[in-house]
Amino acid sequence: MDLNADLGEGFGIWRLGDDEALLDVVTSANVACGFHGGDPSTMRRVCAAAAERGVAIGAQVGYRDLAGFGRRHIEYGFTELRDEVTYQIGALDAFCRIFGTRVRYLKPHGALYHAAAVDQAQAAALVAAVNDYDRELPVLCAPGSVLAQLAAGAGVQVVAEGFADRGYLPNGSLVPRTALGALVTDPDQVAERAVRMATEQTVVAVDGTVIPCPVDSICLHGDTPGAVASAAMVRAALLDTGVQLTPFA
Repeated sequence: MDLNADLGEGFGIWRLGDDEALLDVVTSANVACGFHGGDPSTMRRVCAAAAERGVAIGAQVGYRDLAGFGRRHIEYGFTELRDEVTYQIGALDAFCRIFGTRVRYLKPHGALYHAAAVDQAQAAALVAAVNDYDRELPVLCAPGSVLAQLAAGAGVQVVAEGFADRGYLPNGSLVPRTALGALVTDPDQVAERAVRMATEQTVVAVDGTVIPCPVDSICLHGDTPGAVASAAMVRAALLDTGVQLTPFA
């Protein structure tokens, strides 16, 4: 199983989360590329720290929306979104290469993640960006999403992702961040959910029903309260259960 976290989401003098501490726990780092969060110096710092620890680096691409942290939906034309995603991958890859590594996968962030799960045009733009830049890059996304279907159809590797620290609706989608139950902040509960995902491929929805959750990577958000403590407990719980942790890319 892979453990991933959203990192490098600060901007300028502002730091969001403890990137270095999380890099000691996760196996893959989704690094913000400057559109929803992050900046060149932050990208360089996180790439250096990830490379030093042998953590796989992925391009966490988002809408051009620093003020809204990429969590507001934006209508994009196919060409513009494709090119902005390509731009973000290339920017991060430049810093990766300084430290002897490269971008190893793509993951959309926030509103783009949710849009690409259901919107054919936006999902297609992401797939086109991967095909143009490096068709060997896997796409990390929700299982069964439109993005997953289009990527697989284009011959792009799909890595299914689950969220141990986010609430799920009975239909398998995430609870909106504005709704009660969106975040799971109890480290014990987060660890328990991660073990269930890894060993049973299921998750308990907010109404108590057990739903399928066939995933190859588990995400821990760096901006969730108690993120470092939860991540450490998740890692320990998975290892204690006999789950091997390794990057998928």
